[in-house]
Amino acid sequence: MDTRKVKDRAERKKLKRAARKKQPPKPKQTEPRGSRKPKVKKRGPGAPTKR
Repeated sequence: MDTRKVKDRAERKKLKRAARKKQPPKPKQTEPRGSRKPKVKKRGPGAPTKR
């Protein structure tokens, strides 16, 4: 959706909403959120937090 040429903010919002409604619904997530994030190992209570 290219709305760079539309100057009016309300008009641009209307166009974007219409485009969003036309799109098919997204499929359900197959894996839990954040499952690909790198896991950080917890440090002990005496270890410094920043290095």
